[in-house]
Formats: sequence, C-alpha cells, structure tokens
Amino acid sequence: IGRRLAEAGYAVITGGGPGDMEAANKGALEAGGESVGLAIELPYELRPNPYLTRTLSFRYFFVRKVMFVKYSRAFVIMPGGFGTLDEMFELLTLQQTGKAVPVPIVLLDEPGGTFWAGLRRFIEDHLVPSGVISPGDFDRVLVTDSVALATAEIERFWHNYNSLRWVGDRLVLRLNVAPTD
Repeated sequence: IGRRLAEAGYAVITGGGPGDMEAANKGALEAGGESVGLAIELPYELRPNPYLTRTLSFRYFFVRKVMFVKYSRAFVIMPGGFGTLDEMFELLTLQQTGKAVPVPIVLLDEPGGTFWAGLRRFIEDHLVPSGVISPGDFDRVLVTDSVALATAEIERFWHNYNSLRWVGDRLVLRLNVAPTD
C-alpha cells in the first residue's frame, strides 16, 4: 500500500514500527515518496524502522493521535492491537462528531482475512441496534482486503472533495464536480 500511495503522490505516515508499518514505509521510500514515522516512546518499543525519511517521537499517545489526524489526508488501518483500535476509534469518533475534516478511512485486511469483518458485525449487531451510534455512521469506512480498492477509494475521494468551511450557520462543501440530483 505504501508504494501505491507514494506513486499516487501521497506521503506515507505510519507509527514507524515494524511489520505492516515498516512495509508501508519501505514501499513509499522505494517509490521515491516521503516516508514519515510518528513513533511513541515506550520502554519496550523497538527502534523506528529503517525506511523513514523523517521520524517524530512522542511521549504521549494523545499528542501522536493529534498529529495523525491533523496531517493525514486518508487513513489505511491494518489489523492491530489495542493501540491500533484506540487510534481507529478515536478517528471514527472525531469524524462522526465533525471534530475532524472528512477524509477516506480504509480498514485493510490481508487477502481473504476476516479481522475487520468481525468489527463490522459487532458494529451492525450491537452498536447500531442499541442506539449508541446511528445506522449510517460506519458508512464512511471502506472495509476491504484489496490494496487496489483501498488506493482507488482514496484517489476517488480526493478527485472530487476540496474542502469545507462554515459560513455562519451554513456548511459549505467545496467539490471539484457538482453532485448529481
């Protein structure tokens, strides 16, 4: 995914660690793109991966989350542990409440994987019926196991979306192509 996004002109920002993050950073760097790591200072955490053009280290998770949300134009989230899920749910909450500008959110699984399908079932079977989220709240998220679909979703969004702003009580969306009826 890092290579595909770098080839499309995007910088790749990860947590800077091993595994999927390292693979994304490596792909971006090999494609000639920028590869940034937002590392967290933990006593048991490994050093940032070697495929970073820039590394920023943070003592607190909330500061790192602010940086991810402020400087990212899309999110591709891969299966992970509590930290990954914490950052994903924080992002979904900020999007749901309008506290962050809209950006594409992709939950990318390994080919044939079921990690994110289980989350989707939990949301549809428990969160929506209990009324703690609205039925359409998860519609803004693409769940896929295809790098091509993930990349296409990000490119499709940014092909049309420009920005938003409030003018008095009116929300103004700036789009590159007018919506159809």
